[in-house]
Amino acid sequence: MAALGSGFLLTEERLLLHICCAPDATVPWSELQNEGWFTVGFFYGSNIHPEGEFLKRAEAVKALSLILAMKAVIQTYDPQSWHDVTAKFADEPECGKRCAVCFALQLKAAAEYARDNGFTHLSTTLTISPHKDPVLINRLGREASEQHGLVWIERVWRKNDGFKRSVSESRRLGLYRQNYCGCIYSERTSNYGTEK
Repeated sequence: MAALGSGFLLTEERLLLHICCAPDATVPWSELQNEGWFTVGFFYGSNIHPEGEFLKRAEAVKALSLILAMKAVIQTYDPQSWHDVTAKFADEPECGKRCAVCFALQLKAAAEYARDNGFTHLSTTLTISPHKDPVLINRLGREASEQHGLVWIERVWRKNDGFKRSVSESRRLGLYRQNYCGCIYSERTSNYGTEK
């Protein structure tokens, strides 16, 4: 931090990284750290069903934070609030309108936490997945950031074999890997098919 003559301090740029799951965070979290960002991970998880699955994924995020010596925040599990907003999209297919609403809820929660806790920048691990639309995610991230006075760090983490590297790294580290996105609807249809 840079000191001012008046005794006040200028705070450094601080980045909150929204984490959808530990395997998908392996590459982004490490790369941001290597770039010199002060980065804290933020795991939302209220979209995950059932609660036992949420707990496994939260533990994996905690384990990764210890491995990387980085701080992680696990938001309180509140699936009812997620369900209240997404229920009207129950019949939507995977990667449809419901997913866009879910991404927006996750990024809004991250942006609110960032704003309330002195962060200046926001990014997400969501764009590492080959199953998700990075253009949509970056647009939603920019909107959430602008609404909360933050700067959005736009990345498409799956570029340069990011997804393949995340699979390899999470296996090397022994992190829990799930085979569905997380919500009750994706668990039912389970049409992801590929190990995430």
